[in-house]
Amino acid sequence: MAIIETEAALHEAHRDNHTHRDVNGGWLRPAVFGAMDGLVSNLALMTGVAGGSVGQQTIVLTGLAGLAAGAFSMAAGEYTSVASQRELVEAELDVERRELRKHPKDEEAELAALYVARGVEPGLAGEVARQLSRDPEQALEIHAREELGIDPGDLPSPLVAAVSSFGAFALGALLPVLPYLLGASALWPAVLVALIGLFACGAVVAKVTARSWWFSGLRQLALGGAAAGVTYALGSLFGIALG
Repeated sequence: MAIIETEAALHEAHRDNHTHRDVNGGWLRPAVFGAMDGLVSNLALMTGVAGGSVGQQTIVLTGLAGLAAGAFSMAAGEYTSVASQRELVEAELDVERRELRKHPKDEEAELAALYVARGVEPGLAGEVARQLSRDPEQALEIHAREELGIDPGDLPSPLVAAVSSFGAFALGALLPVLPYLLGASALWPAVLVALIGLFACGAVVAKVTARSWWFSGLRQLALGGAAAGVTYALGSLFGIALG
């Protein structure tokens, strides 16, 4: 009895500790990329313009224009990219579906061969393939996973990717502009807020990766700070040349 209870407890612990996060969803990559891109690109854009010794109003207008243009560009790009990828996958699924309908035995043998290549005994592999091939939709799903490495029921959504990218970029790009909108008259508060945001974004990303939060935060802080510094220097040079 004690052994059974112990095994049940271990099974429960394994189930609780062996869950995986969704790594195929269509929102995480565009959201993370959008927020980072919004912060870095708008901060660099504003510091570049500020380096040319322009007025505060010009810097604010530049930041707002960069926010709007970048957010729409990111959303359109993500929608087109994910939609094209999904259409390609659906086209390949149609090819596999036709093959399953026209040559079911050949596809069954192909599936059995895949299992044999992974170490399953030929007899068992053939029986598994035969049973799995009874349902055409189940067979399609298995062939798609084994041959194409995709899950037909979990394809990324172009709309989700576009909305995630738009919102994340706009939020990231807003941070450098926010101090000016709240009454700041110098560049340094915008840079400070943006750099804090970059570190925070990097730290948040570390929550869904294997990196430590401080390493991811400092890496993003360094990259964003370098971009802002280079564009400020370029803006100063161009301002002098055009002045």
